[in-house]
Amino acid sequence: MMELTRKGEYAIRGIIYLAQLPPGKVALISEIAEAAEVPQTFLAKILQSFAKIGIVKSFRGAGGGFTLGRSAEQITLREVVEAVEGPILPNRCLLGAGSCERDGTCGVHPVWREVQGKVVEVLDGVTIKELATRTK
Repeated sequence: MMELTRKGEYAIRGIIYLAQLPPGKVALISEIAEAAEVPQTFLAKILQSFAKIGIVKSFRGAGGGFTLGRSAEQITLREVVEAVEGPILPNRCLLGAGSCERDGTCGVHPVWREVQGKVVEVLDGVTIKELATRTK
């Protein structure tokens, strides 16, 4: 079953909160965690991983915290989900050639590929800006 983990849910909540802030505003991790109703230490790890790939920027020291790494219009829900959950895979056979001994003969494989394509399409079609606007 494809299901978003708690980590994925927390990541989405945190990034939506940052998207609702004025551009360039730096938010403390405690502020983000409280607003998103997410454990602070868990969210800090998520946001640090986002900083490594440019979804957010992190600042240390006095006045430190987090802000979006680029505009919310340029960040898709797929990017956020895959950053914490890994690639969208409804079945392990989609990991790549040879990941399933039946991948060349299985009649269901093309169906899983289609499911994957449609889920990716939906997630790519939603920006964090849209979600932030809906969530206010």
